[in-house]
Amino acid sequence: MDGPDGPMRIKVDMATGSSVVDMGAKGKMSYKMNAATQSIHIDLSMVTMTGFADMMTQLLSQLGGGNGRQIVDMTDIKGNYEASLEVSLADFVAMARNAGLGDPGGAPGAAGGGSGAGVAADPGSGGQSMTDAVQSLGLKLESRKAMVDQFIVDHAEKTPTEN
Repeated sequence: MDGPDGPMRIKVDMATGSSVVDMGAKGKMSYKMNAATQSIHIDLSMVTMTGFADMMTQLLSQLGGGNGRQIVDMTDIKGNYEASLEVSLADFVAMARNAGLGDPGGAPGAAGGGSGAGVAADPGSGGQSMTDAVQSLGLKLESRKAMVDQFIVDHAEKTPTEN
């Protein structure tokens, strides 16, 4: 899809459980689930802070978490950055449960249910909570109200055309 910052592409490899999100001028994020460590390894390349916020929102929505929330860049930091994160899969499972989604895709070590009870990242797993991983980069996630752009389609009709 073409966006205001260049072409945006998402490539998912179901065989390896990895994905690449290319957001043009905002940078690139690749991530892969690791069943052995029950974590998700995230690599960021040439990422702006706005791109990082957009990519994390995208990742949370793809993995069933985020509860409809959007991460917004409020840092005013300019430039492009590279970073790696190791996030606990249990953290994403907890977010999905809190959103009422139950067990997203039978994640390793996760019980289904959707009881709404939050589960902290497993200290024995290979990853950190999302908040701790972001804080390890010197950033902070805060819950607050902010203006966000939304695109709402009220009605759509399809007119048949000849091929």
